[in-house]
Formats: sequence, C-alpha cells, structure tokens
Amino acid sequence: MALLSGKKRDRRKSLSQPGWITLEGGFAARQCVVQDMSTTGAKVTIDDPNTLPAKLRLAFSRDARTGRRCEVVWRRGKSVGVKFVR
Repeated sequence: MALLSGKKRDRRKSLSQPGWITLEGGFAARQCVVQDMSTTGAKVTIDDPNTLPAKLRLAFSRDARTGRRCEVVWRRGKSVGVKFVR
C-alpha cells in the first residue's frame, strides 16, 4: 500500500519505557511512557496530554538538561505523537 505523500515512514521501535517531559525553559518534569520511537519522533502516553504545549523536551531521565526537543504533531486520547526538532 503506497502512502499518499510518497514518503516512507521511519521504522519505529516499540519501547513501553518510562520517560519524562519538561516544558521549554522549565525544570518541572512530568512522567510519561514512551510507547515507540524512531529517528524522527516518538509516541508517548501521558495522563493529561491536552495540557501539553506545542513544544517540549522528552527524556529518559528526570534531569531537565537531557533529552530531545520536540514538537507535538498529533493527540489521540492519552497518546501524543511528537517529532524531534533541532
């Protein structure tokens, strides 16, 4: 089946691993579960995804200095899709 855009999706690796979300410029971390991840983004589950801003940082430790900058690209229920940005 061909994708409409003709663009091939990066292979995602299933993780179901605890993660931490921090807001840009913030130090308070919110726990989440990283369901899967690719080189370009990730799918995370969080209790209240509607309170997340468009830009955030995703990490595998509570240290706000670690992790990758992300932008939210979709929200469905408690799941959020993010793409990694520079």
